[in-house]
Amino acid sequence: MSILDVTDLDAGHTPGRPVLRGLSLSLDKGQILSLLGPNGAGKTTVMLTVSGLINRLGGSVTLDGRPLKSGNARAAARAGLVLVPDDRSLFTTLTVEENLKLAGDRAGRDRVLAYFPRLTERLKLAAGQLSGGEQQMLAIGRALTQNPKVLLIDELSMGLAPVIVETLLPVIRQVADDTGAAVILVEQHVQLALGIADHAIVIAHGQEALRGPAQQLTANPKTIEHAYLGTPQTTTN
Repeated sequence: MSILDVTDLDAGHTPGRPVLRGLSLSLDKGQILSLLGPNGAGKTTVMLTVSGLINRLGGSVTLDGRPLKSGNARAAARAGLVLVPDDRSLFTTLTVEENLKLAGDRAGRDRVLAYFPRLTERLKLAAGQLSGGEQQMLAIGRALTQNPKVLLIDELSMGLAPVIVETLLPVIRQVADDTGAAVILVEQHVQLALGIADHAIVIAHGQEALRGPAQQLTANPKTIEHAYLGTPQTTTN
């Protein structure tokens, strides 16, 4: 049984004016889905909608067999669906330790530090004094302290050098493998994202343009380039 089902999702900020139509996806425990597409394709809007931060314009979201109410982020988080937003939304004047403590317990903090030992050296430092990479570690870590069933990570590489992204993405793979959390990852570094994902969906011009196993898409970069131009197609197993 899948842990997350999104069916015929219409997403957008204005009622009656979806920026993305008819998106469906299903994730099992421990699977990673890379959600790809050009800037402005609606990827962040999908993440905000699935997480309940904005209302759905159509469709349904089911977590662990239970429907999630539209536009109720608190209920979604309590049910186990946790978003790491593209702006990270850290409490910048609080220390790393305080940010983690607000989100979870001591056991959760210790798990995070095992994944991101760099933060151990930064526990007493204000989050606003961290480097961009360290802030992203903290944002992901704060989400992990909540023991998510589904983890949504929006634009992990925002403002980061590719070399930092290369160190963070394998940790996301490890988290999925260790904890069984399903992950939806929005990422601009296509090949890096595909390298840790099980499946990928490309959206362009308000609709799905391509989907398939990550390994298969990695072997066909021209297909992905074509999808970014918005020509609908489907890759199958």
